[in-house]
Amino acid sequence: MNKSDLKRDYWMLDGRFAKKGYDWWWHNFTAVNEKTGEERSFFIEYFTCNPAMAGDGAIPVLGQLPANKEKGIRPSYLMVKCGWWGEQATQLHRFIPWKNVKIFSDAQGYHLSAGDCSACETQLTGTVNISDADAAVHPEWMCNSGSMSWDIQIDKKVAFNVGYGAGSLFRRLKAFEMYWHAQGMKSLYSGTIICNGEKYIVIPEKSFGYADKNWGADFTSPWVWLSSCDLVSKKTGQRLNDSVFDIGGGRPKVFGIALNRKLLSDFWYEGKSYEFNFSKFWTLCRTKFDCHETDNKIIWYVRQETTNAVMETNIECEKSKMLLVNYESPDGAKRHNRLWNGGTGTGTVKLYRKHAGAGNKLELLDEIQACHVGCEWGEY
Repeated sequence: MNKSDLKRDYWMLDGRFAKKGYDWWWHNFTAVNEKTGEERSFFIEYFTCNPAMAGDGAIPVLGQLPANKEKGIRPSYLMVKCGWWGEQATQLHRFIPWKNVKIFSDAQGYHLSAGDCSACETQLTGTVNISDADAAVHPEWMCNSGSMSWDIQIDKKVAFNVGYGAGSLFRRLKAFEMYWHAQGMKSLYSGTIICNGEKYIVIPEKSFGYADKNWGADFTSPWVWLSSCDLVSKKTGQRLNDSVFDIGGGRPKVFGIALNRKLLSDFWYEGKSYEFNFSKFWTLCRTKFDCHETDNKIIWYVRQETTNAVMETNIECEKSKMLLVNYESPDGAKRHNRLWNGGTGTGTVKLYRKHAGAGNKLELLDEIQACHVGCEWGEY
């Protein structure tokens, strides 16, 4: 549901998560080349890991470094991750030691700073520059070569608050292995990006922006994510300016016990929320999903149903425009080695209303064309 909660965007690596935990803030949006008018979809992420394992904090501790893998040393750093999708999709990683990182929270939300990289609820700055030679000799960096710098402003319009599962009690108990909160599942971004020497302009109304965060002790498998606010009604032909959908999850673990394959989702459709949330058991939420690879595409099918509504989502994305995105877990293992990640997905969403007392007859509210779909799929 659309309920802002800045406390869920706070930094969460305390208690046992300080020694075995990650917390990241993720952003993706679209920008336009200043000279050519070419459109490109970008992402920026601030990924924090195991602050209590930093030692003196003077150097980032990389879990995929062979010597650290051999000794079982856990990673510890701030990783500034950025890149783009489309032709020659690229991910870039810059690792910053904890000694150079400051993070705090207040009534305005979280605040992170590390030299020329910073993030908060309303602004992002940063730069990452990886040479061909460095990328080749440092496989433990898990990234490509290239350069990107940014100065971006954010205006978060619609939130997806998943409810009590990420509420204060379950956060204190560290009950879930992976938490999720989308403070800006529909966000307007503005500013500039310099990508491999080319300047891109981010225009709010054409940014199709998204902001969320994940935190916990490890990552889910399978891993599913779909979201877009670039939506056009096939019923009326009109752009849906106050709409966004967000689907995420896989196989959550609660107190170490894995649940069946489950997804959380919300469709904020022109000012009204249609939520499909397994934790709200009274809605009798049911989910079916199938995600698979073909030779050249990743394809998602998700059908969710409650006592009030049905949402049927069909999305596809060309693998040539996606990344095999890289993360290492807080324990130092790299389990996801085929985690597809993109921002140029397309497809349709059908939204139905149920009519109680009439055999649960379905009324098609709308069939929506979705573009610029943020999308993810991986399983180990």
